[in-house]
Amino acid sequence: MAVTDDFLVYMLDQLSAWGGVTARKMFGGAGLYRDGKMFGLLADDAAYLKVDDTNRSGFEERGCKPFKPYPDKPTTMSYYEIPPEVLEDPETLIEWSERSLAVQKRKD
Repeated sequence: MAVTDDFLVYMLDQLSAWGGVTARKMFGGAGLYRDGKMFGLLADDAAYLKVDDTNRSGFEERGCKPFKPYPDKPTTMSYYEIPPEVLEDPETLIEWSERSLAVQKRKD
């Protein structure tokens, strides 16, 4: 579940125009935070955003899968992998990240 420093720096750079995004390393990966809320996570140099019924379909329509913390177990988390075309476009990535932050804020 390791994340490289290069990928972490890339993700923070992609989100830099949004401002206030930080990362905390944990369990070999990293959590992405804004306003004290975790809206995304990085693991194995892949990026995931928080989902619920309001935004999950956008991920599923693009064939994205939920985060599985243990490859040998069926357990998934409410984070879906970010589609490559979203990951590569900072403006779109920020829009998707804003929706994921809203999901987390509603949950708390």
